[in-house]
Amino acid sequence: MKRLAFVLALTGSCVLASTVAPIPANALETDQARMEASDAASQARVDMIEAFGDKQLKPGQYRWRDVPEAAGPERVVISLSDQMAYLYRGSTLMAATTISTGRDSKPTPTGIFNIFKKAEMYRSKKYDNAPMPYAEFFDPAGIALHAGSVAVESHGCVHLPAAFAKKLYSVTDLGTPVYIGA
Repeated sequence: MKRLAFVLALTGSCVLASTVAPIPANALETDQARMEASDAASQARVDMIEAFGDKQLKPGQYRWRDVPEAAGPERVVISLSDQMAYLYRGSTLMAATTISTGRDSKPTPTGIFNIFKKAEMYRSKKYDNAPMPYAEFFDPAGIALHAGSVAVESHGCVHLPAAFAKKLYSVTDLGTPVYIGA
């Protein structure tokens, strides 16, 4: 729906193009951004208990609840220490899931990023044409949120359970902030 509004806005301003150009990567990897992302991850753990109870999720599980679009824009929060991802709409926690992230030799970057490219089905150009379903790129080095095994460490990407990745892909847009904290 948001894409349709964007396309209509472009048409209304007489800007004609066959495709909408991707939003350039925008990353803050400063100490302050890393601290803000870590604070967001800590708050997300508290919000998850309030929203979904204190039961731990098993690998591959997620929780999702309907939150009206009027609550505000989406943002994704990743907690590297807990191996969890959280989706907010405005200040309301909408979803939470288990994840896996980068290994020691290829860590997931920390800080505040924006989704700048999305591909429903993408194949890695670096790692043997590996599938990256529902890829949402936030780092120009090819690092993305995408469906993948949450039992296997990645080369920096954030692996999400497939059903969660599909739902996340459907509600986020280019420019959606991604907070990645320790």
